[in-house]
Amino acid sequence: MSDEHAEAAVASGIRRLMMSAVLGTTALAGGAFMSAPAHAADQQMIETGSSLLYPLFNLWIPEYVKAHAGLEITPQSTGSGTGISQAIDGTAQIGGSDAYLSPALAKQHATMMNIPLAISSQMVNYNLPGLDKTHLNLNGPVLALIFQGKIVDWNDPEIAKLNPGVKLPDQKIVTIHRTDGSGDTFIFTQYLSASAPGWANSLGYGTSISWPAAPGAIGAVGNPGVVDAMKNAPYSIGYVGISFKTATESNALGEAALQNRVGKFLLSTPESVKAAADSLSGKTPADESLSLIFAPGDKSYPIVNYEYAIVNATQPDAAMGGEIKAFLTWTILPEHGAAASFLDQVSFVALPASVEKLSQAQIDKIGKN
Repeated sequence: MSDEHAEAAVASGIRRLMMSAVLGTTALAGGAFMSAPAHAADQQMIETGSSLLYPLFNLWIPEYVKAHAGLEITPQSTGSGTGISQAIDGTAQIGGSDAYLSPALAKQHATMMNIPLAISSQMVNYNLPGLDKTHLNLNGPVLALIFQGKIVDWNDPEIAKLNPGVKLPDQKIVTIHRTDGSGDTFIFTQYLSASAPGWANSLGYGTSISWPAAPGAIGAVGNPGVVDAMKNAPYSIGYVGISFKTATESNALGEAALQNRVGKFLLSTPESVKAAADSLSGKTPADESLSLIFAPGDKSYPIVNYEYAIVNATQPDAAMGGEIKAFLTWTILPEHGAAASFLDQVSFVALPASVEKLSQAQIDKIGKN
């Protein structure tokens, strides 16, 4: 066993014992947990936010609560903006978000933490009859012009230049964007800002922006809303979280190969997402607020992000604080929530070992007021 793997195994064992102490459970061989005869108290936990992260919570929660009698966790797909705001105001114990806290919010709410649980990515999809199996090449500057309404035809020379030999339709482009506060919007507009100075200087990025009035533009709520809008609007284009890849494929939506920082056109794959994350993981600060967009490296997919749990380190109830701490620890353990059996179903990638340690350090801060 390598030193790194040995260190990870020891750390994992320590976390299992910590979880046992918090929940009154016994760690069994192989990392399984046996509930103590009497649960400390019935607890109801709410997770709300990112529609990109929602499918993963729907896989995690049933498995976790099976071993923790008396605990109920309710996930809600409300958008990252709502996840952040409800975690801050205490309506929800966990806010799921594709976006880290803005510097202003972090300063205003000093006990709020953004804790990466996994790594995801984002696709650019389109409804082009006859071209759903063709991975068109697109880049940030062209996408910025499309969503600004400055490129309005699919056979525009700028698109054609990126796709030699492809017969592009002589049709108007219909852009689809999120209208709810969205981490998907945050990371998509970060990509546009990083690769297109014109976008950065005029529109910037955020969970919500003032979208330009592109001809025929359609607003939608959540990733399911974007997929549905694209399905019903021929010649449309939009951005969709990778956990909805099955939905885009079943609705015959094409997926673009996006140009990365060194000029390569790549699809989102576990390899290209991991390459991007690995190239920047060493720069992740203690509070883990870091953009993985437009990461360096010829194998790096350009729209990659940490999936965050937004949590208040100060909890009004010690028992609930313990439940949150134990659940979040479980989600990042390689033998539990970070196992391929969960992450592969939503096309996510596990945190690098160094980032897992940072997340655990933040989780350990959760406690009673």
